[in-house]
Amino acid sequence: MAQAWLPGASRLPSPGDSGAMLGGAPRTVWFIWPADPQGVSARSVAQRLIQLHRPSHLVWNPVTGEIVQSLPPTRAAGGLTADRGRNGRVCVQIQVIGSAREPFTDTKLDGLDDILAWLDSWGVPRRWPAGPPLPYPHSVAAERNKRLWARGGHFGHSQVPGSREGDPGSIDIARIIGEEALNLEVPLPGSEFRLLQEV
Repeated sequence: MAQAWLPGASRLPSPGDSGAMLGGAPRTVWFIWPADPQGVSARSVAQRLIQLHRPSHLVWNPVTGEIVQSLPPTRAAGGLTADRGRNGRVCVQIQVIGSAREPFTDTKLDGLDDILAWLDSWGVPRRWPAGPPLPYPHSVAAERNKRLWARGGHFGHSQVPGSREGDPGSIDIARIIGEEALNLEVPLPGSEFRLLQEV
């Protein structure tokens, strides 16, 4: 059974959110909060996001393993434009402390297993429909495909329709969803129609 709060994460509840979820395929969006994970805590980033009225579900420091949760997945977080963050049964937004130029997947990833198990419990499929995010700054101009978004799964912020951002950069998605899941589907040019037929 899915738990609203990630076991083992610190809680820093946000007094506001972006509303109720609209339904549809569950998904996760990976963001970068640009800071040195050796010197910035997840709690301080979560506090800042709340002050900016852009709370995230999770803030994660992959070097220290610190995870802070501000919202349950049944409420929309504030990192996406318009109602995009309300798409899906859940649309878990995760701010990772690091740099879009230096992939966070090159670090230790302490705490990732706990995050993934929690996302699994909410039905977020271990797939990356849009393929690996482009390296920064090329990712700023990346295609943001609404049909792939509708499938659910994992996405970089740069792959979300309506986004103008370039994070998280060229992360190794196999370190997040696993090699097995990666081998099941890698979008190729012209393959979008075939992928949609499989839904």
